[in-house]
Amino acid sequence: MTTAVLEPRAGRRCHNALNSLHATHYFAPELGKELGAIGVTDPRAVNFAVRSAALGPVGAGTVAATFYNYKYELVARHVPAVWETASPEDVLAARARAVDASLRRLLGAEVLASAEMAEAARLALRAAEACTRAGRPLYSGHADLPVPEEPHLAYWHAATLLREHRGDGHLAVLVAAGLDGLEAVVTHTATGKGMAPKWVSVTRGWTRQDWDAAVDRLRSRGLLDADGELTQAGVALREQIESDTDRLDRAPYEHLGAEGVARLTELATAFARTAVGSGAFPADLFGKG
Repeated sequence: MTTAVLEPRAGRRCHNALNSLHATHYFAPELGKELGAIGVTDPRAVNFAVRSAALGPVGAGTVAATFYNYKYELVARHVPAVWETASPEDVLAARARAVDASLRRLLGAEVLASAEMAEAARLALRAAEACTRAGRPLYSGHADLPVPEEPHLAYWHAATLLREHRGDGHLAVLVAAGLDGLEAVVTHTATGKGMAPKWVSVTRGWTRQDWDAAVDRLRSRGLLDADGELTQAGVALREQIESDTDRLDRAPYEHLGAEGVARLTELATAFARTAVGSGAFPADLFGKG
């Protein structure tokens, strides 16, 4: 096992670059096409199905708990009913086809077949060797899936493992910080780096009234000011949340080592920039507005 003293935010930067490419499939038309072909046509049902399929035919409670920031009533409209339309195995196969097609469109065949993609897959899989299962259900479910043979799909699989590993740890930190699912989203949006309120409503099921009530709760705790901006205490809490998440997610990047992390970050950033340049995300996805 390779150990190294990493710069405190090196793992976070690497994760962010990896996650940027992983997240493209949620907005890819190929995903709707492939899931539609097996009978899952509602975009929100697609979202719940593809991310939770690795856990098996779970119910709304499990999805709401592991996804954390989705309104339970929205989840319950689609889960577990979606498994009557398509099995988790069929959903996973459809997702794999969609990821393959979307990466070919966003990155191009030359990038997918490149030595850099094969190198990135090796590095990301090596980092994932040090992920741990305890208390991390979404990571553990995906870790039970086989590693694809094609380098670009192996890279995406490893990015998924690292994404869900960090995400599971992040939820533990949010619980400890006393932020419920919507409060976590509101404070993240207030940093200017989170999802815009419009997209929170579209994808997470929260109403304007829900949002305003969460803002009121956060103001009462001194975390937001009258304009909905983070107070000094709010900024400090968000910084502590990210720092604690880094600590819980340190093992994969220590295992890879400082040089490996730097190289993987370089490669992942280049892939993500190419995908964004190819229109991977809606223009108004992020921001406070």
